[in-house]
Amino acid sequence: MTPTLNYIDLFAGCGGLSTGLYFAGWKGLFAIERNMSAFSTLKINLIEKHKHFDWPKWLKIQNWDINDLLTQHSRELAKLRGTVDMIVGGPPCQGFSMAGRRYESDNRNNLIHSYLNLVELIQPRVIFFENVRGFTIKFKANAEAGIIYSEVLIQKLHDLGYKDAQGEIINMSNYGVPQRRQRFIIIASRENLAGEIFSLFASNSRLHLATKGIPIKNSAKAALSDLERRHGIIPCPDSVGFYSGIASRPTTGLQRYLRVNANNHIPDSHRFVNHTPDVEAVFSRLLHDAPRNRSISGTERKSFGLKKRSVTVIAPNEPSPTITTIPDDFVHYSEPRVMTVRECARLQTFPDWFEFKGPYTTGGKQRVCETPRYTQVGNAVPPLFAELIGLSAKEILENV
Repeated sequence: MTPTLNYIDLFAGCGGLSTGLYFAGWKGLFAIERNMSAFSTLKINLIEKHKHFDWPKWLKIQNWDINDLLTQHSRELAKLRGTVDMIVGGPPCQGFSMAGRRYESDNRNNLIHSYLNLVELIQPRVIFFENVRGFTIKFKANAEAGIIYSEVLIQKLHDLGYKDAQGEIINMSNYGVPQRRQRFIIIASRENLAGEIFSLFASNSRLHLATKGIPIKNSAKAALSDLERRHGIIPCPDSVGFYSGIASRPTTGLQRYLRVNANNHIPDSHRFVNHTPDVEAVFSRLLHDAPRNRSISGTERKSFGLKKRSVTVIAPNEPSPTITTIPDDFVHYSEPRVMTVRECARLQTFPDWFEFKGPYTTGGKQRVCETPRYTQVGNAVPPLFAELIGLSAKEILENV
């Protein structure tokens, strides 16, 4: 019997990557995530509910900063050398993201060096690294001397013995995810397997999706139509003064897949925002007259009475734009409201059994230290995509 392949998840967030690898038949050793709310979400789903990790006794089950881990447990980490099949994950993307304010001086950009220090200690067989497309682009403010972090990382991996480190920008809407999410992926191995894993992923994904009853292309409506508010509402189970939606019968292959093992028709975190009548009126005008899947900003937004810097109305019959961490960036495709956490999670392909912990949103000074549910979802790797990568890597590694 082939031993189960194992991995370590770095900068794990709420567990999107680990959820995909759980479905792909991998076994987690441990997951490192600094934020308490995001780790609480990962813990209840993958540590407590599904027993997915063989957590080492020397490491306390809690949220960890990677630099604290390296300082306190470098000896134990070094002892893992030769026993770990894969390290997955990527440092926080905010400093690189084209969707926000890109700062080369953002301290989070330096976490790439902590990542490499841990890779050097453990030396896994394979590395799977994920980050935003901006990770491959030089910072405009320093165009001559600015760092292209993707090139730095690939060179450092070469220096550490991963001679076949390869990077690709992948549009996840081409692999079942109902969202035009472009991400930079690096796969590296010590056994010259990166090209084989990328190739198998590209060639076998359609077949893997077909066995699950999922089309290769999915629209926002295909992911969300059973969650529309018109199906009914009840008082929100975890928020006084709010209402949650009731899910109807699933009608698409993607919905049926995401509903497997969900216990009831009251999806977790499907809480509707309490909009004022004025805001609903603005959203109704947008639904009637605004273009879809395109940011409405500048002078155009004034014609709709928008006070926000920009907003995008989702198109029902296309993949959505990339889901962000801010709930009012998007208007639902058919109802005058913003998306719920569960709807964003559906566009990220989280299964409905997956629960989110922590506050729904935060504001003011708390934005710096909190990772609310919307942020957890927006920062995650789509589990369906992670599963397809995990299946390909598993097949290659088991046959070496």
